[in-house]
Amino acid sequence: MKSLLNKISAWHIFTLLIILIFSFDNAQGFISIKFLLTAIWGILPFLLFAVMFMAYASATSLDNIIATSLKSKGKYSIIIAAIIGGLSPFCSCGVIPLIAALLRMGVPLSAVMAFWLASPITDPAVFALTYSVIGLDFAIARTIAALAIGIFGGFTVYILNKNGLFSNPLKPEIASKDDHNLLDNKAITWKFWNDAERRKKFISEMQTTLLFLGKWMSLAFLLESLMIAYIPNELIIKYVGGEGILPIATATIVGIPAYLNGFAALPLIKTMIDQGMSQAAALGFILGGAVSSMPAAIAVFALVKKPVFAAYIGLALIGAFTSALAFQFWINI
Repeated sequence: MKSLLNKISAWHIFTLLIILIFSFDNAQGFISIKFLLTAIWGILPFLLFAVMFMAYASATSLDNIIATSLKSKGKYSIIIAAIIGGLSPFCSCGVIPLIAALLRMGVPLSAVMAFWLASPITDPAVFALTYSVIGLDFAIARTIAALAIGIFGGFTVYILNKNGLFSNPLKPEIASKDDHNLLDNKAITWKFWNDAERRKKFISEMQTTLLFLGKWMSLAFLLESLMIAYIPNELIIKYVGGEGILPIATATIVGIPAYLNGFAALPLIKTMIDQGMSQAAALGFILGGAVSSMPAAIAVFALVKKPVFAAYIGLALIGAFTSALAFQFWINI
């Protein structure tokens, strides 16, 4: 039974879901396919950039310098990574290939986690749109929370890593197959295309990463389309309205299946606030969903080992809930 389960791939699950959708709800089948293609098209520029960066860094040996640089910064690399994450325009899914690249380069998981947690929550464009749709206080709170969650997550992983946890975080099929020590060879060959072996490595890296991300992103966005179709907004608002700690906790958790993306979620958030949801609960919703939404969770699960996946989800939810509580305290002062 276990061997059979191991042979089931994302493509098998994706194909089965497509068959079931068209069998029971033909109209939704076409809607889901359209949603999937639109979502993939939306993140494609960031996806291609990250994949090409990963392949280029590997082919040129640039990964050696990046890994060495961030390792030499020690604990300061966590703060640096969180700030860069807050400025980068990657969503929770689009950041996945870049995370894989950083981990394969030998960048410490603590720094990668800081970047990983902060990046999907905000960036300059998201800040501007949040300000225009909801308000300046909310936009500032979202930005501060992104940095705080990133730094909190990074330092937590740093402490746990010191105690022997999270060694070799990537799954074997994602981790580098090269046996050389990244820090041994610091020579960079910028024009890698002049070397046949490096060209081969670049192409192989591109193909492997795109295939891996293609199947998991397709499954993730297909599931997201079904959640949007069958979980009405009225049901969400029913459970996250009102004041106090419980609505904040509920909103943080509900954000996981209900969140769309940094831009599409804002009209929903504005509607929920207008219908009685507190701004603190709204912040918990948008923070929890931004980092640990269902598509992002599936992509992370496919990328890293289970303990790292559990830490990622746990740190995201704790950080989102705590940030929302702090925002509520600030509002009440």
